[in-house]
Amino acid sequence: MCGRYAATKDPATLAAEFDALDATEDHAPAVDYNVAPTKSVVAVVARHPRDDDGEPDPDRTVRSLRVMRWGLIPAWAKDMSVGARMINARSEKAATTPAFRTSVAKRRCLVPADGWYEWKRDGKAKQPFFMTGPDGHSLAMAGLWTVWRDPAKGDDAPPVVSVAVLTTEAIGQLGDIHDRMPKLLTPDRWASWLDPDADDVTELLETPPSLELVESLELRPVSTRVNNVRNNGPELLERDEEKADLTLFDER
Repeated sequence: MCGRYAATKDPATLAAEFDALDATEDHAPAVDYNVAPTKSVVAVVARHPRDDDGEPDPDRTVRSLRVMRWGLIPAWAKDMSVGARMINARSEKAATTPAFRTSVAKRRCLVPADGWYEWKRDGKAKQPFFMTGPDGHSLAMAGLWTVWRDPAKGDDAPPVVSVAVLTTEAIGQLGDIHDRMPKLLTPDRWASWLDPDADDVTELLETPPSLELVESLELRPVSTRVNNVRNNGPELLERDEEKADLTLFDER
């Protein structure tokens, strides 16, 4: 967890929802019902704007949408393949893990999602569920980002901005499907999490997601078509009526 999610809103909608500027330019990823690791995704960041000389303005902070590669590539990595193994960061250990600790202190973000997929074992099979909010608003997954340049190409290497989704112990009804869940942040915690000047976010890392938010989520059984990353379309989000009566507590 979290290894797959859906992101179908255009940048203009996300910018309004997260009170952010759209800085995706022409690089915004297309509507994606089956976002998988290493794909381009949209994240929300807050940074001090820089002047023409590259100096940051300490008195102003701008929240914006940026395009990133899902799977954090540490600055010290020899190649970008390591990112495929770093799509998630455990919130309990991120601050002390070499790959993530600098990002915890300096580069935090939000990853908007319509919802995410998780699989519950049902006998020998695994039944996919789509976890989504009740009101159509995006879920805000806490994330960490960083910038990597290919050392083989030297100082002229183009920057690759990548991101990992923070996870935490599943609470409430989500624990019936999987023991982990993305660290979901409610709007009242967005500013604190994104604050570029807050280098100690221990309390934010340790605070569990809102139980009220988790209990409001719809846990929707969906088709196993989502298992194949090549499948992508609105049908992936449709409720699987054959599994509509699936009992989450059934451990057949």
